[in-house]
Amino acid sequence: MPPGGGGGGEGEHGCTAQDHPPATVRVDEDALPHSTPPLPAIAPVDPQEKRQRHPEASLPEGPLVEILARVPYSSLCRFRCVSKPWLALCSSRDIIKRSPQTLSGFFYYGSNALLSFRNLSGRGLPQVDSSLPFLRERYKCIFVKEFCSGLLLCKCWELCSMRGESHYVVCNPATEEWTVLPPVEFTAQDLSHAFHIKPVPMLYLGFDAAVPSRFVVFAPLTVGCHVSGKMAIFSSETGQWTYVQSKWSSGTAIDHACKRRVFLNGTLHLTTLDKSIVTVDMEGKVWREIKMPDGLPTASDIVSIGQSQGRLYVWQVDNTHDCQLYIWVLEDYGTGKWALKHTVNVLELFGRHRPEDADYYMMFAIHPDCNVVFLTNMKKETTVSYDLDKQKVHVICTEFMCGLPYIPCFAELPSAGH
Repeated sequence: MPPGGGGGGEGEHGCTAQDHPPATVRVDEDALPHSTPPLPAIAPVDPQEKRQRHPEASLPEGPLVEILARVPYSSLCRFRCVSKPWLALCSSRDIIKRSPQTLSGFFYYGSNALLSFRNLSGRGLPQVDSSLPFLRERYKCIFVKEFCSGLLLCKCWELCSMRGESHYVVCNPATEEWTVLPPVEFTAQDLSHAFHIKPVPMLYLGFDAAVPSRFVVFAPLTVGCHVSGKMAIFSSETGQWTYVQSKWSSGTAIDHACKRRVFLNGTLHLTTLDKSIVTVDMEGKVWREIKMPDGLPTASDIVSIGQSQGRLYVWQVDNTHDCQLYIWVLEDYGTGKWALKHTVNVLELFGRHRPEDADYYMMFAIHPDCNVVFLTNMKKETTVSYDLDKQKVHVICTEFMCGLPYIPCFAELPSAGH
């Protein structure tokens, strides 16, 4: 039983827009504004004739298209199964591009070391092909380095051996569009180092599906974990890299793990090994460092960051003591003030009364639109979602899955081209 018992009846993951149609709402017509234009009148149809018509014929095309354009994409996928006419209608590019998108599922590398995709519901066929077949027409070897909203940043080789020339590619698996980035070209002076260790760029993707006209790629030069002075920033608007001097403090050690970075409000957030968060905006003009919350339960366990409802979150599971999950939210960027929002007994979420040897629990994501978190257990090989408001647990799959959130984006990829 989860802490606080069961919850209400909204969806499996607390976001009714994802999986269920909205409840019927009765409206007082006299209270509506007189300026609201009525829908076109629909002539009565004989029931026998109506059964012979296509489903979409019972509404005028204009209003029906407007209705479907406001339906979540996951619902459109279900509507396609009604009939061939519904399949054609719900596959309309115009409707899909306007359909509101939310968290669809998770990309992750499974036990077979291959990229996989898991639907949020834990059921049904994957909504995207994780093998990225549209890229394999040219590249034999593909390694996904970055996920950001609806886009992926991949390193690709034309040879199966991962040898020879490689390219960085930004792709959209929903539309199967992709664009090749030009090479990052630092000067010889930038690449020199006092201990004869050649700095290398680490690439981070920045994309906001709410502003799909632009993506950026950040490439700070690093020696090991330490930032080495310069950063390159690619903009899809110009198709070029710009080179700026890093304003982070000398010796900043970046944590390169995938779960420790966030792109939010046009700004890249990276965690450091010194328990802080460093940020830089898309133009390379605003640089900041934010200290982690006071009172982290342990210095040894992983501290991860994420974003939900436009706010930055930090969380940690105390695996060394009582398996408590602590979740903070950044309340003020100016002062760096954090607030502890939730404390959760993780053992109860997985039906345990006490920790067992080699148990390791991890919260790997937070839902971008509501108060739902996602956790996995390495030993028990179970992945669950937990609605913090309703205190309701839902099993997503029976495997250890440290996935990265995917929100489909059907807008045209900026600077798309091969």
